[in-house]
Amino acid sequence: MVREEKIRAVEELKQMLESYRVIGLVDMFKMPAKQLQEIRKEVRGEALIKVVKKSLLKLAIEKASRENLKELEKHMPQQPAIVLTNLDAFQFYKKISQIKSKAPAKAGDIAPRDILIKAGPTNLMPGPVISEFSKAGIPAGVEQGRIAIKKDVVAAKKGEKISEVLANILRKLGIEPMEISLKVVAIYSDGKIYPKETLELVNIYPEKIKEAFSRALSLSIGICYPTKQNIGLLISKAFNIARNLENLIKS
Repeated sequence: MVREEKIRAVEELKQMLESYRVIGLVDMFKMPAKQLQEIRKEVRGEALIKVVKKSLLKLAIEKASRENLKELEKHMPQQPAIVLTNLDAFQFYKKISQIKSKAPAKAGDIAPRDILIKAGPTNLMPGPVISEFSKAGIPAGVEQGRIAIKKDVVAAKKGEKISEVLANILRKLGIEPMEISLKVVAIYSDGKIYPKETLELVNIYPEKIKEAFSRALSLSIGICYPTKQNIGLLISKAFNIARNLENLIKS
């Protein structure tokens, strides 16, 4: 990149950094182009994703007139991208972390969930490939001139490493078990830097609150402590106890 182009690129980045309320820093390492385009479509109209050179982004950050923005450099990955939006930082992180794009499995990938291969015919012609099914523990045979899976089988359980043989079979069957999402490492908003660990609380706390509420509700019912939330359940409990007692007396 010649000097004039570099100056223009830095100035363009600087203006973008100054124009949006929230700036997300993304690690693009091993992010497939296809999945990136799909994620871009999902956030279109709400956010802008721009892949940038690390050196140019650093220069733009240093030139931008934003309070404390330089602190974002501490979280800079080797292959960065920026996500620009005017949404609330935590609201945006929750939205972006829930957007996942399917991708083929590669050897060494960890299965995000149980990978089920259903019984039935495939489009694969008989040949050496049938031995790959056997190596992967997938029962297969030949039916009407095509390879067919004899029964449903979980080829890999959640958390297991996917072998090269299985990865090849999944690719040939058109099964994409992996889930790709943007790796947001930090977000800048209103002069503050929120690292991923802090942003993750938006996904963790709702579940913890639900769990705490459920436990509190069970406890209040167990000790018959009336509240607005449990009064209906307590009345139902009292009715059932009274009915059982009545039946016991009659018997």
